[in-house]
Amino acid sequence: MMKAYSSPEPSPGHPDPPALPKEPPHILVVDDDTRLRELLEKYLFDNGFRVTTAEDAAAARTRLKSFAFDLIILDVMMPGESGIELTVSLRGQNQVPILLLTARAESGDRIAGLECGADDYLTKPFEPHELVLRARAILRRVPKEEKPPEEVRFGAFRFHIRRDELYRGAERIHLTGTESSLLKALALNAGVPLSREELQSPSQVSSNTRTVDVQVARLRHKIEADHRAPDYLQTARGRGYLLRID
Repeated sequence: MMKAYSSPEPSPGHPDPPALPKEPPHILVVDDDTRLRELLEKYLFDNGFRVTTAEDAAAARTRLKSFAFDLIILDVMMPGESGIELTVSLRGQNQVPILLLTARAESGDRIAGLECGADDYLTKPFEPHELVLRARAILRRVPKEEKPPEEVRFGAFRFHIRRDELYRGAERIHLTGTESSLLKALALNAGVPLSREELQSPSQVSSNTRTVDVQVARLRHKIEADHRAPDYLQTARGRGYLLRID
């Protein structure tokens, strides 16, 4: 189980809390062999990876709906949908790197796996250390996505995006869950107008899009000197709302 880290609130003498630890790469291991699946889960975890497992393609699809993975380690020979078939299907909608595992050593099988969109191919039996080395090599080759900022600043305020925490100087400003989600959606797109429809889903605003207006009004009361003439949470006429940051 991954350790849970708590983030202390800033004090007047230390306005910025320590940075959160970097999250390890998240790997999905898909194999119908329970013993191998459990061994790989433990070995990969011991080598610094976050690991989720699935016993077949159907279970893998379920996991993919809930998590964003950095790499899939996928057995080729599985009952039902094979690893090759799952790879072909995923490549139409998901570019997550895939490392195929197979008991077949023929070069034709290796070529078929690579042609269907896999990034690498490892033949069973294999040394677990080699699997770790190949996983790391794949992850190094994958272009790193631009990470969102840890925080945004506007006026006297600092909003810590990952922790959903708003501060005025050293004072923490209480936000409801909906308000913090709304502010996060705006902060991640700072300076870009977002429509009410675009804000409704990521900000967890229920009911109709007019409810967004109500939540914006409440948020303005907390961050604006004059909520009727906002400096930061501004209305983009005909388009929606935007957050102006420093």
